[in-house]
Amino acid sequence: MIKNINAIAIILIATLIGFGSCKKETYSFGALKTPEGLTLAPTILGVDATNPNGDGSGRVNFTAAASPALLFKIDYGDTKTDTSYSGNFVHKYSTPVKGTYDYTVTVNAIGTGGSTSTISKKISVFTDHQIPAAIVAALTNGASKVWITDKNATGHFGVGPNYSFYPDWYAASPNSREACAYDDEITFSTDASGRIYINVDNKGASFMIGAATAFYGLSGGDNCNSITTIGIKTLGFAAATSGSTAANSTGEQFTVPGNGIINFATGSKTYEIISISSSNMFLRNIGADGNAWYQKLIAK
Repeated sequence: MIKNINAIAIILIATLIGFGSCKKETYSFGALKTPEGLTLAPTILGVDATNPNGDGSGRVNFTAAASPALLFKIDYGDTKTDTSYSGNFVHKYSTPVKGTYDYTVTVNAIGTGGSTSTISKKISVFTDHQIPAAIVAALTNGASKVWITDKNATGHFGVGPNYSFYPDWYAASPNSREACAYDDEITFSTDASGRIYINVDNKGASFMIGAATAFYGLSGGDNCNSITTIGIKTLGFAAATSGSTAANSTGEQFTVPGNGIINFATGSKTYEIISISSSNMFLRNIGADGNAWYQKLIAK
């Protein structure tokens, strides 16, 4: 009997020790440290005694610093935003009318656990680019205009080398592409100040070239993919940087904020207007694959 009692006691003690050793592990992210000493230094390109607000290019370099900071987020004050681990940013302001414009730039420095410090600074930037009135009128009809894919035109989808201004390699035959590429409605509009806006209703899906899917956080080859494009966005216009001439282009380009999709997706946000009239538009952009992609639109 005594032996049995001793055996039972030993088992109980072992069990208690086992439970004691199963102590739940705890984890810690460390101390929450709010970034301190946040600074923001803007450098407007071309500033001198004659041009106190820049050379007209609208380009500004920003340097943000704080300690400790894991990430910096910037709001440029013109509806556009960006993030940077280093705190270095490059931005180009564009306006519909030549002049000096004020912007309030805000930077958030993010530390451990999401703790945040914020700083804002007002800057004045001179821009000398003005959107040609003829392009504003053709795009928007002075107010708002809806454009759709010109699916009955040869070359409504096309691709060629990036040194050319025509779809030398491939020009789609009429009505030959995926259905998701033909139901989009692209609305261009303008306001009293001359700014131009875009709203792309892709009915929930856009055609994408395979080389660009990663740009949109997706994968796979050429295909229709679900993606959201709806939302009114302010377009940034500038003189074309492609090296085009008056013989092959209007010389105007614009950048679409967000995912940058117009009609079909190539991994680009900047489009050059090769030609435009009140009823037809021919656009070119350099895709994620480095090739020149083309699309033809027609006024609805």
